[in-house]
Formats: sequence, C-alpha cells, structure tokens
Amino acid sequence: MERAEAYGFSGAMSGAFLLSCLLFAAVSRRQRGPYMDEVFHVPQAQAYCHGRFLQWDPMITTLPGLYLLSVGVVKPAAWLLGWTGSVVCSVGMLRFINLLFSAGNFYLLYLLLFKIHQKNKAVSGFQRILSALTLAVFPTLYFFTFLYYTDPGSVFFTLFSYLMCLYGNHKTSALLGFCGFMFRQTNIVWTVFCAGNVVAEKLNEAWKIELQKKKDEKISSRKGSFSDLTRILQFLVEYVLSPKNLVTLIALTWPYIVLVSLFFVFVFINGGIVVGDRSSHEACLHFPQLFYFLSFTVFFSFPHLLTPAKIRKFLLSLQKHPVQYSLVAVISLFLIWKFTYVHKYLLADNRHYTFYVWRKVFQRHELVKYLLVPFYIFAGWSFADTLKSKSIFWILMYFVCLLAVTVPQKLLEFRYFILPFLIYRLNIPFLSLYRQLLELAFYILVNAVTFYLFLNRTFQWENSDEVQRFMW
Repeated sequence: MERAEAYGFSGAMSGAFLLSCLLFAAVSRRQRGPYMDEVFHVPQAQAYCHGRFLQWDPMITTLPGLYLLSVGVVKPAAWLLGWTGSVVCSVGMLRFINLLFSAGNFYLLYLLLFKIHQKNKAVSGFQRILSALTLAVFPTLYFFTFLYYTDPGSVFFTLFSYLMCLYGNHKTSALLGFCGFMFRQTNIVWTVFCAGNVVAEKLNEAWKIELQKKKDEKISSRKGSFSDLTRILQFLVEYVLSPKNLVTLIALTWPYIVLVSLFFVFVFINGGIVVGDRSSHEACLHFPQLFYFLSFTVFFSFPHLLTPAKIRKFLLSLQKHPVQYSLVAVISLFLIWKFTYVHKYLLADNRHYTFYVWRKVFQRHELVKYLLVPFYIFAGWSFADTLKSKSIFWILMYFVCLLAVTVPQKLLEFRYFILPFLIYRLNIPFLSLYRQLLELAFYILVNAVTFYLFLNRTFQWENSDEVQRFMW
C-alpha cells in the first residue's frame, strides 16, 4: 500500500467509524431495550457475563460464538476501565461489539479487494478505498451493525477466513472458519468455498496444461459452448478420480476437511444443523430462493448488472440461443410451481421489508411469480456474465456454494443473502469511477431511508403496547 493510499484509507475508515458512532448513539437513544431477535441474544449474553454458561434459551438457533466473544471482550474492558454494575454487558455495550466488527469488516473488505485484484494495475488506490467503503455500508449488513445480531461477526470471521485462504494460510483460514461456524452454522458452506478455491486453482492449472498438450484453441478455460462445458466436466471427473491428484488435493485442503468432518459429527450428535427451536427452521428444497437472491443482487448491484450495454448483449444472446433459453424458462417455471414455499413468519411479521415485498409483489396475483421468470433469466445471465473473468472451475465451485447456502432456506430473509452477495461483489471487475460513486450514493440513500423508518416511523400492534419498528 502506497503512503497516499494508506492515508486515504485511514481517513475513510476513521470517518466511516465516526459517523457510525453518531448513528449508533441515535439508535441507542431511540431503542434502549432489546428489539426483535435481541430479546433472545441479549439475555443469553448477559447470562454468560454472569458466569452461567450452562444456561441456554431454547429459542436460539445458532451456536454461542457471539456470546462467548462478547464476554471475552467486555469483561476485560470492564476490568481495565473500572466499569461495574449494569453498564457491564448492557444492551448498548453488547451492541458496540458489532460496531467494532463493522470496522473490522471495512478493513477486511479492503484487503480482499487488494488481494483479489492485485494483478489489475488499472485499478487505482482510490477505487479500492471507494469500493471497500461501499461494501462496508452495504445496507442489509450495515443496519445490523447497530443491533446485537450475529451478522457482523459472522461476516467478519468468514471474510477473514477467505483472506487467509487467498494468502495460502489454510490452517489459519480453517480456524477462522470454525469461529464463523460458531456464529452461524451455515457458514460451513464458506469453509467449503475456501477449500474449493484451492481446488479450483489446481484444476485451472491442470486444464491449461491439458489444452497445451492437445493444442486445442477452440476450448477456453474461461467460458465456452455447451460442448466445451461437457469436456471440462469430463476433465474434472477424470482429474478428481485420479489417486495421485486426489492425494495432492487432500494434502492442500486437509484443514478444511477436518473442519467439515467436525461439522458432520456435530450434525449427527445434534440431530440436525439447527440448535434450539427447529420448528421454524426446517430445511427444504426451496429453489426459488436462488431467483430471489439474483433479484436482490440486481437491485443492489444495478450499476454492474442493469446497464444498457448488458441488456443489448443479453437480447443478442437470446436471439442466438432461443432453444437453450426456452429450456431454462421451462425449468424455472417448473421449479417455481413445485418448490415455492411461504414461511409463516413471512406472512405474519409486518416489521420486515420482506413482508411488504411478498404482499405488494407476489401476492398481487397467482401468476406474478411466473411472470417474473424472464427477469430472473436476465438476472442470472447478467450475474454470470460479470464473473466471466474467473475460471470456469471457480464459477462452478461458487455456484455450488450459492445453491447450498440459499436453496435449503424456507424463509425469505435478506440477511441470508449477505455473504454470497459480498463474495460475488468482491470478485467482479471494478467499474468506472462514475458507476462506483453511483453505487455508493445508492447505498447511502437506502441506509438513510432505512434508518429514518426505523427511528421515526414507529407503530404498534393491536394486542401489544410495545413500539414496533421497520427493519430488514
């Protein structure tokens, strides 16, 4: 990092943290007590603060990583600063943990952008800082910086694990992956993603050698026709079935294999991936979740995905391959018909934005969910098109992880899309400075509206005296 870039990054991070502190104070003044899921998280952390580590709220579905880390930070800080009484492990103090995670995420996002795009000399330091700032204030993640939720910590350890993987520190990466797993069990998918990065790199090297041997200029390791993809998949199977190659891959990825093995042991002993209340978190094959994620990504990455040039390119592709797109449309319609699930929380809780998205869009008419298929196809094509700079093996590995982390979820919940979105966004090429500024301005606008609604547009339910607030 050059000196000017270092100063610029320090200034951006310090400024963002200061503004976050001011916003944190505003949120804490307006909502002093636990809100939404905090009514479970805060008392559990406070029980740990008082040494009651065997106490557990059965309504909590995640492992105790957040509470253990909170005690490990708050208790020494209270001892050093001489805090006593109710201030120790208060709601505000616990929420502040996530403000620290938010600062850490900003730094990790910058380091990841630097590492992933280090070969692109056209990217300036200012663009890296601007992109890191944009992702640090990504609305769905940024909102939960100010509440005591697992999301900021979950993202922190997953991004840290990914960074260590890219630098080849796989044992450290697996250890950080375990920390991420302790925050949210589904983060095990991103441990597999880190292992997949290693495997994809080896496969890409071997594929290039294979092309040189055959001197076949028609096949690309980046993209190609259906026949090219078939040959690549055939190569993939042959490579993995080779004992020599398999031993090499195991030797490279054994820390991740150990962690995934421990995960399966946990699932066997626990009787499932969810701890606590399982009645509302049943796994199912909810394939339309992929379509919702693609729509979510187009909304938050419209400067990348929703451009006139991309639309023209998509229409040309549609004209060139009508049969393939027709087949994709038929499959999509079938998946929506047979595998659409509506969780009871989605219909009942009018505090979440998803409640209004579902009611205003999908519940307008039974046919709406089918009429959206052309948009889903464009979103999927545009999404894949922005990843064309990555190797085909990386793309296959990412899509497998994307399916694994979204499809089993019955509840439409935007928080579940945070990590797959960030991984995607980190790996696509940089835009022009104008489009980067547009993206940042859009995120700031969405955040401003979100916090205005949360702080000022309160309401009450008929059967409750508690103040209710809109949120992600």
